[in-house]
Amino acid sequence: MPWRLIDFLFPKRSLSGSEGEWVTMSELTHLRNFPIVESRSQLRAKHIRHLDRLVAGASYAGNPLLKKAVWTMKFRRVPDLADDLAMLLLHGARSIDVHGAMLVPVPLHWSRRFWRGFNQAEVLGAIVAAARAIPMHALLRRRRSTGFQSHRNREQRRHALLGAFCTESQVPRRVILVDDIATSGATLDACAQTLKAAGAQWVEGWVVARG
Repeated sequence: MPWRLIDFLFPKRSLSGSEGEWVTMSELTHLRNFPIVESRSQLRAKHIRHLDRLVAGASYAGNPLLKKAVWTMKFRRVPDLADDLAMLLLHGARSIDVHGAMLVPVPLHWSRRFWRGFNQAEVLGAIVAAARAIPMHALLRRRRSTGFQSHRNREQRRHALLGAFCTESQVPRRVILVDDIATSGATLDACAQTLKAAGAQWVEGWVVARG
């Protein structure tokens, strides 16, 4: 079906409802926020035990358009939004030295990926990898579905993720995990634990938003 006909039948609507594009220039100004960088000591104080640094392009707090953008990308299956969201992530990580690092997207279980049609972490990661000239490889696999984490508390999330990930190939010394959002940090921490058990010395996380 020609794209013009698709656009006529299913017009693009921005985050605030106007037609023609997924994000307007006005909305982009509201998506931007102060980047967040959390050190190892800050993460350990929050019971994040294996991740060495967490970089986020923005905070969810008081940012309803950002919440809607991330939700729309994942649950309305609009990967085109990844370009604008990746720019937030890149802005947050602009001063981070990436020498010797490998970018690794947080994996989805195959059933979730099939339902969604894409892995948002891989889409974001490809944009970041190209912009920062970082090699990206899918080193992790999710062994089993862990369900939706949003309704669980921190301890329940940590327990649900025990043994959920495994490595697919040789792991480098430095890894940058990439995902859309970190709320409790449990998923990134479980990935970091798996990577360090396989030989990584430093694992940090880069996300669009910190919940």
